[in-house]
This record gives sequence, structure tokens and C-alpha cells, in this order.
Amino acid sequence: MSSEIKIDGIAIAPEVLSTIVSRAVEEVEGVASVGVNDFATSLVSMFSARSAAPALPPIEAVVEDEKLHLTVRVTVFFGYPFKKLAEAVRAACVKAIDGQVGVGVCAVDVCIDGLVFPKE
Repeated sequence: MSSEIKIDGIAIAPEVLSTIVSRAVEEVEGVASVGVNDFATSLVSMFSARSAAPALPPIEAVVEDEKLHLTVRVTVFFGYPFKKLAEAVRAACVKAIDGQVGVGVCAVDVCIDGLVFPKE
């Protein structure tokens, strides 16, 4: 994330939006983490000549018609239905942005980038 997000007369650093959204999304049952925190991928990078692909930002925001359009990347626990989980993530994002920033959200795209299996 680079430049600030300008909306409704204020400018917000992308890192600030990322923090607000990440905290809200991490509270959703079934979400293991926001973004990809893949320990195995990190180990492969450390012990091999090839590096892992650069990680995409966990939260991205653009302004469309004076509202935010968010993209949220999550790692989820196995066993939670993706559609219900995505709906809960969307609701958490809208509530957090409305409560903290006070601007509207036109869309929240949820990208499930990783899956965590329980240890048996």
C-alpha cells in the first residue's frame, strides 16, 4: 500500500484502514488470520534457492462514488462454510469502517488465500 485514501474530505493512510479492518476481521469466528501467514512458505523460502511469490497486501481499499471498496485476504480454519464466513467478514468490515471512519462501504471482496487444518 502506498498513497493515502482520500474520501469525504479526509485522507487516511492505507495502513490505518488495514489496522481497522484487520482487527475487526480477526474477531470473526473461522478466520485464522488476515493475510497469508504461511509458516511453511516462509520455511521453504529460508531453506531453498527459490523465493516465495511476493505476498499481496492483506487489505486493499479504493474509493468508488465516495464509498470504500475493500478487498480483504484471509486464511480460514477448515470446516467453516466459505459463503457464511465471507458474509460475516463483510459485515465486520462495514461495521468497523462505519464506526471508526464514518464513511460508507460499497463492496467488500473476500479472498480466501489459505486454509488451516486442525491438528488431529
